[in-house]
Amino acid sequence: MILFYCDLDNTLIYSYKHEIKSRKRCAEIYQGREISFMTDTAYQLLRKLKNMVSIVPTTTRTMEQYQRIDLGIGTLDYALVCNGGVLFLHGKEDADWYEETLARIAESRETLIYGEELLKKDKNRCFEVRNIRDLFLFTKSENPNASAEYLKKHIDTQKAEVFCNGIKVYIVPRQLNKGSALLRLKKKLGAEFAIAAGDSGFDVPMLNQADFAIAPPALKNEKGLLGKTIYTEEGMLFSDAMLKKILDFAKENPKTTDK
Repeated sequence: MILFYCDLDNTLIYSYKHEIKSRKRCAEIYQGREISFMTDTAYQLLRKLKNMVSIVPTTTRTMEQYQRIDLGIGTLDYALVCNGGVLFLHGKEDADWYEETLARIAESRETLIYGEELLKKDKNRCFEVRNIRDLFLFTKSENPNASAEYLKKHIDTQKAEVFCNGIKVYIVPRQLNKGSALLRLKKKLGAEFAIAAGDSGFDVPMLNQADFAIAPPALKNEKGLLGKTIYTEEGMLFSDAMLKKILDFAKENPKTTDK
């Protein structure tokens, strides 16, 4: 079995705020509005790829946010949401996976509690503080870099990491990452090979653990990213370029990607 762990936002799909110059199709509807899209090229490539590998959406989105996504290729057997803390198995949440996740991040619980107190007092915060299923914290800040630096000075960064993504600020246990989720699912399913693609710091652990990893050029200088990751060309939309590279890899290594 070959697993393709694929981040969603800015890797496979794009917000309506992101200008896609090629033909596109809706991938997400929220409150009656089309809010995320994928290119027609990516859609066609993904259809071909589905016949060769098991596609595993791997995202920091919550369960509810993930369920809004429609890639147009039918229901997928596996999906990892909440940064890998929750597993969808054949369309249903795997309760044992979630309980195991909670056990894995137990030592970070006090850090999350303290981090939540700090975020609630942060004068730069412009959104409620959300505790996502006791897995990680999320909010928005008018000055995300200042908020992040403040948190890093006060919480135990050996037990939790602080991430910024635009105006979004996260506190995430170190044991809760896409890389550990990749290894857990690979072992659970007895998979022989793992491909991964992602565009942000959240994806670095996943890219590092994959047998074949792809990232956009903007991630080249990301802290902690190992040298084995390959990059798409400058100026190309990541979703299309990434999927083309994976298909080329599959054609060149038919035994490796024999589903």
